[in-house]
Amino acid sequence: MMRASVRVLMEPWIVLVRRYRAAARAVVATLIVALTGVSLAQVGESTLDSESNLDNGFTVALADKEAYKQPAPILSYQESKIFMLGRSHFKRRWIAPITFNGEWGLGPTFIQTRCSECHINNGRGTPPASSDEQLSTMLVRLSLPGSDEHGGPQPDPNYGDQFQNNALQAQEVDLRYARMFVPAEAKLYLDWEEHSVSFADGEQVTLRKPLLRIEDLAFGPLGEGAMFSLRNTPPLIGLGLLEAVSEETVLEIAQSQAEHGVNGRPNYVWDAIDKQPALGRFGWKANTPSLMQQTAGAFLGDLGVTSWVFRKNNCPPVQIACLNQDPANDPEIIDADMDDFELWLRTLAVPAPRDVDNPQVKQGKKLFKQAGCDVCHVPELTTAPEYPAFPKLANRTFRAYTDLLLHDMGKGLADGRPDYLASGRDWRTTPLWGLGLSETVNGSTALLHDGRARNVTEAILWHGGEAEQSREAFRNMPKADREALVKFVESI
Repeated sequence: MMRASVRVLMEPWIVLVRRYRAAARAVVATLIVALTGVSLAQVGESTLDSESNLDNGFTVALADKEAYKQPAPILSYQESKIFMLGRSHFKRRWIAPITFNGEWGLGPTFIQTRCSECHINNGRGTPPASSDEQLSTMLVRLSLPGSDEHGGPQPDPNYGDQFQNNALQAQEVDLRYARMFVPAEAKLYLDWEEHSVSFADGEQVTLRKPLLRIEDLAFGPLGEGAMFSLRNTPPLIGLGLLEAVSEETVLEIAQSQAEHGVNGRPNYVWDAIDKQPALGRFGWKANTPSLMQQTAGAFLGDLGVTSWVFRKNNCPPVQIACLNQDPANDPEIIDADMDDFELWLRTLAVPAPRDVDNPQVKQGKKLFKQAGCDVCHVPELTTAPEYPAFPKLANRTFRAYTDLLLHDMGKGLADGRPDYLASGRDWRTTPLWGLGLSETVNGSTALLHDGRARNVTEAILWHGGEAEQSREAFRNMPKADREALVKFVESI
């Protein structure tokens, strides 16, 4: 009775807030831009890429902790206002109904309460500092052998396709509701296994590999043959440019690589918005086709927040307390907020390359090419001639150092978990832009899909499979050349 009474009392206020939310959003956005001056300052800032003498409108000359957070300078005043609204949604704290100081819709199970808690300053996540600290900016994918109806990973019947290691613990004001705790699905920890490798000149480097430790499974054992894959949080810069590259361009790169004996392959995945297969672009295995679907998937999997893309809470049948939680709304994040968030994510700028005239960086660039690193980390891409979703992204040349393709990276990096057309040894070529600023942005130097590499050198030494020849070229270089190549990668 109490739960129903509280909802009846609150309903008129909820309706009032939702009715005038659009007007409030416009006022707030105008105030934000007026107070911060972001759009005026950024639009006036030079975006000249001195390495290529190109002005692509999506580059900013910043190298401080704010470098991953800037709007593309080409945005109009109105677009800048929407950008700031999207940023506010990124920082928004999600809470359980009917508490306060946040947006209703958290959970029932989740990883964090804000997007910005995983993507600190829009940057990389960091593995736990100790073996008794749970994952907080990383997640664990989960699946069983076989595939779902769309050819994607087969979820576990009791835990789904991703572990949520947090859950609502009676945060509600409603006392009847407060007696029903929602269990977190599991506790997730990392241990480390180390081994040493030697360069040709005798210098040794210690590499580490994470060992996932799963404790306190709340809903019984996992399905037979369960497969796990640890995922570190990636940076968010330049994603709109990657989305605007045409499928034809990606396939042309794959064909060119095949002619040179390199097996780069596209991943074709299920587009949950257009209800058809589509080219995968985002995620460590290129398992998501668009920024909107990536955003909606993160809201659902990481925050437990439903959207127009994914309207059903992540509650497998065995999770009774989860199922008994009433949603805050249907969907919990409104469509207009999703649109704001998409524009913000699509128009985050990229920091310009640094130290491009440094002789060591120039030498490293030559060695990068000589080692064949640029075959997969393709230096330059151009967006499609037309891009209706955001026309300003069309026909832009940029340097992300990726091909958006899958490559076999060898046994050492294998997670053994297929994802659509990606095998257990396949990974999408990681963009390298802005990598050298990661420590400045949020203190993280964790590289590769599971954060095992603590620096560029370790990341290169983990390369195998199709990248083994490039790795060996690096391993056999004199120390000065290795340092130059690393310096170049950190300058991109």
